[in-house]
Amino acid sequence: MSKLLIKSARLVDGTVTDVLIENGIITNVAVNIANGEFETLDANGLIMMTGFVDLHTHLREPGFEQSETILSGSRAAAVGGFTTVHAMANTSPVADNAGVVEQVHSLGRKYGYVDVRPVGAVTLGLEGVALSEIGAMASSRAAVRVFSDDGKCVWDSNLMRRALEYVHTFDGVIAQHAQDPKLTENAQMHEGITSSQLGLKGWPASAEESIIARDLLLANEVGAQLHVCHVSTAGSVGILRWAKARGFRVTAEVTPHHLMLTDSLAQSYNPVFKVNPPLRTETDVQAVREGLADGTIDCVATDHAPHPQESKECEWEMAAFGMIGLESALSVVQTSMVETGLLDWAGVQRVMSSNPSQIGQLESHPNGIAIGQPADLVLIDTNSKQLFDESAIRSKSHNSPFLGVELSGRVAATIHRGRITARNQTAVDSPIPDGQAQSND
Repeated sequence: MSKLLIKSARLVDGTVTDVLIENGIITNVAVNIANGEFETLDANGLIMMTGFVDLHTHLREPGFEQSETILSGSRAAAVGGFTTVHAMANTSPVADNAGVVEQVHSLGRKYGYVDVRPVGAVTLGLEGVALSEIGAMASSRAAVRVFSDDGKCVWDSNLMRRALEYVHTFDGVIAQHAQDPKLTENAQMHEGITSSQLGLKGWPASAEESIIARDLLLANEVGAQLHVCHVSTAGSVGILRWAKARGFRVTAEVTPHHLMLTDSLAQSYNPVFKVNPPLRTETDVQAVREGLADGTIDCVATDHAPHPQESKECEWEMAAFGMIGLESALSVVQTSMVETGLLDWAGVQRVMSSNPSQIGQLESHPNGIAIGQPADLVLIDTNSKQLFDESAIRSKSHNSPFLGVELSGRVAATIHRGRITARNQTAVDSPIPDGQAQSND
């Protein structure tokens, strides 16, 4: 029998308690649980909350293993405090059928660092012409509930409406990459003063906002659930606030980098700051922070996008869009949201664990720290302050925009299914005894 006792952890409500875990389930939550013949983890001075859930990662496997694999991405996620990640469909082959999503799901189970939930493509080959095998993916062993062509927008209004109607039949979710392709042809960064000064083709805020507005109307018309990926503009926050006030079925996410970084960083011409959607203005940063704080934006999602070195160490115009973010997410949220007074730690648990779990419909994800709940937990050292550097990165790629930035807080340990998967920014060698794959739920 596998047992783990966590001693003297502080919950988000301020309570200090011990937690006993047996065979992956919390069996006791009390003060001063007696030590027995089991592993003990001292959590004195640490905050404990349910493990983080990321609705938006790119693990690149199959097809782009030079950037990331499910194993390396899972290790990075565990170091960042995540116990579940959703892997986007833009792999090769594309995750547009049951075979590919089952492969991704089974590899996540094999390695055991996190639950890897595949996101199914909305359209075949991400080409925006015909719907993918949505029903087959939903009924597969991977039980896909979130569908997205992320990296590309489902631009055809009729196709988007049909997709929303389809997923509504089993209460699935369409996660839209809101980007009007005609307004962003050859765009390199946010359209504004900085893009004009640098001579780089701009990416207007309206390219995002117009798609969100359209999709809200389509989703409301058919009664379907819409999720908006990586919200980045003040206008988008306003549109979502309007829709939520009227009862539309919509949720939204914001990335850590859009909570902290602005388009002024492009003045360095360093492609590490090139991302889709682009970094916006200080006004937009403040708006998405406020939207996350007041619930207009439901959760934080990393959009972890690893790339090989040659795709980022080149001229800006030739560089790939994207940043990694799994290892730094908690620290960025603490720095930008907690230390500014916009969120307390209960709020962090809501936007990094509870809300994304509900949006992703994770039946097995813990509903609080209580007896009988699965032991997916994270321990946080909130007093830490350090320069984020490459020693903290476990991804195969190192394209982080936060290298050399002083950030607050760090993940001290991550527990997934009752087993420690990471401690002190290092993933354990193998979270599964004898290296054996976990059985399916």
